[in-house]
Amino acid sequence: MPTTLQLATPRLTLRPWHSRDRIPFAAMNADPIVMTYFAAPMTTAETDLSIDRYNLQLARDGFTMFAAEETSTGDFIGTIGMQIMRDTIPNLPQPAIEIGWRLRRASHHLGFATEGARAVIDHAFQKLHLPGLVAITATGNAASRHVMHKLDMTHHPHLDFDHPRMPTGHPHQRHVLYTLLNPLTTNG
Repeated sequence: MPTTLQLATPRLTLRPWHSRDRIPFAAMNADPIVMTYFAAPMTTAETDLSIDRYNLQLARDGFTMFAAEETSTGDFIGTIGMQIMRDTIPNLPQPAIEIGWRLRRASHHLGFATEGARAVIDHAFQKLHLPGLVAITATGNAASRHVMHKLDMTHHPHLDFDHPRMPTGHPHQRHVLYTLLNPLTTNG
């Protein structure tokens, strides 16, 4: 799969990462509001490692957590995409492909996560013929759970879990798991 892959929506371009994305992505990942449901804000070094991992994954798998920019302005707004889950979730067959999003604070509540995620789902199901996707978030993350519902994802309470990279006792350690099956490959 070429590393020049881009997905487009009416307002967004989802694309491979460029060096110009490092500074705004690091600023976004250092924002405690954006990172509320993570163990902690990320350092610049952690952000750089994420970008490197995302670009390698795109070259290897044909999908990744893309850099998301607002098409009309070219402004970096965050990341929307999918990745092979990095953590094993109890009772979830592996490998599982996780869809996700993280947006800068100024881009919250504008419908960008849903819009971008729909383009990712279309790519996953129609181009890559993946059988399904999963999404996870902290139990209390109502905004992300709202996006999952708008995407017609199904919550599986029996698969809720304590996230292995969250410290024991952290208020957002408990996570929910949602799935979406590819209707083009589902028997029935």
